[in-house]
Amino acid sequence: MSPEEVQTALNVSRETFQSLRQYVALLERWRGSINLVSPKSLENVWQRHILDCAQLYAHIPDDAETLTDIGSGAGLPGLILAILAREKATFQVTLIESNGKKCSFLTYVAAELKLNVKVIRERLEDARPPPADVITARALAPLTDLLNHAQRLKHGVMAQKNTVCLFLKGQDVEGELTKTTKYWKLNAQRFPSLSDPSGTILVIEDFHPC
Repeated sequence: MSPEEVQTALNVSRETFQSLRQYVALLERWRGSINLVSPKSLENVWQRHILDCAQLYAHIPDDAETLTDIGSGAGLPGLILAILAREKATFQVTLIESNGKKCSFLTYVAAELKLNVKVIRERLEDARPPPADVITARALAPLTDLLNHAQRLKHGVMAQKNTVCLFLKGQDVEGELTKTTKYWKLNAQRFPSLSDPSGTILVIEDFHPC
């Protein structure tokens, strides 16, 4: 897909589209020194990465104010969602990434694009950010492991808000859900991916260990 086709699919403003273009340019520039994404995926970067991540934005609750992206890597989807949410002045995105070079990239992009982003350089197991309204992850770990991490990062039982998890999953999502329900009670909805016929957006609004 061309950049313009993705802009039409997402229905974003000219300013947001320009910021997405800047992100792609920085991704291509930094990739030579840091292994951010595979070279092959850059051949179709607008569909494989931008559309794939940006489609999550429609599933963020209107009243959400904080989002934590776990295992951020190149900022996919965290930075993309921060770009789309920039018009929400109070919306804070936290990116958790253990790799120092990738954190440098995330910090640089956030500063260049003037995004409301905080980068935490820590192992996911050790990070203790404030509870988030939304937790996102892409190509990071099996669903059971994602929920183990999300359990530590979500709002407590006495909080006014529930935490929503948005996970991008592949063709084995049904198998992952079957395994996960042995250990977790969860309310999960599945939505077809706009970027990958075999992909699924997994929206989890309530979850706790069995």
